[in-house]
Amino acid sequence: MGPDACPAPSAAEQAATVIAHTAVNAEYRHLVLRAAPPATAAAAGQFFQLLCPAPPAAAPFLRRPMSVYGADPTTGEVAFLYKITGGGTLGLATLRPGDTLDIMGPLGHGFTLSPAWRSIVVVGRGAGLATLAPLARAAQAHGIAVTAILSARRPDLVVSDAMFRGCGATVVAVTDAEGSSGPMHVEHLLRRLIAEARCDAFFTCGSARLLLVQQRLAHEFGLAGQVALEQQMACGLGMCFCCVREFRLGEAIVHRRVCWDGPVFDLTEAVP
Repeated sequence: MGPDACPAPSAAEQAATVIAHTAVNAEYRHLVLRAAPPATAAAAGQFFQLLCPAPPAAAPFLRRPMSVYGADPTTGEVAFLYKITGGGTLGLATLRPGDTLDIMGPLGHGFTLSPAWRSIVVVGRGAGLATLAPLARAAQAHGIAVTAILSARRPDLVVSDAMFRGCGATVVAVTDAEGSSGPMHVEHLLRRLIAEARCDAFFTCGSARLLLVQQRLAHEFGLAGQVALEQQMACGLGMCFCCVREFRLGEAIVHRRVCWDGPVFDLTEAVP
């Protein structure tokens, strides 16, 4: 972990109260909870295990891992941005203001910012945009400029752009519908940023194809980078080994638990 790494505070289980729950667009919802420490001290890149309510005709057996979208100890709030994809998130969508939600966290290791960096590039797609969004506030607090390349299927499905812009980031939206989200086009954008000395490090989540592009550029130009990995989890505490993935360490392949050793890892070590 780097000089500005934020060690994970002790995780705790608690009943948080729903403050607000709104639709952001046709697919994503924004959930804001009233919570107590240590939840409100969650850092960008960390996650929670949510005990989602059971929706009609379904019964989620395991907690649902979800990256934190925002945490503020001064207001006592924790926020999540999610897409309804299965029984767990379908149950989550039934929550209304005043309801309670059992949350456990914060868990895992989050993103790290180096004081040597002056400008970083964030590249995300889909739900990965929610994971990366808190970096905007962290970078702003460290005086680090951010360029965010946000990828989605359609322009109306781009999320987190307002948060990035609100923190002074330069936002570039690329979409499938406009033909601008392909790896070749994104690589062209990244090479231009590198040439303009606007990329000291990469941060990414949500797309294996775009991860490969950034890995190649990181090797070519000697740049640092971090990736937040999305993975199915059972316990979220490193005990069940459900989330083990392969990583490249030099010439060797090693196995690590995404929940315990991550979910944020060195960009160049991740195997897509």
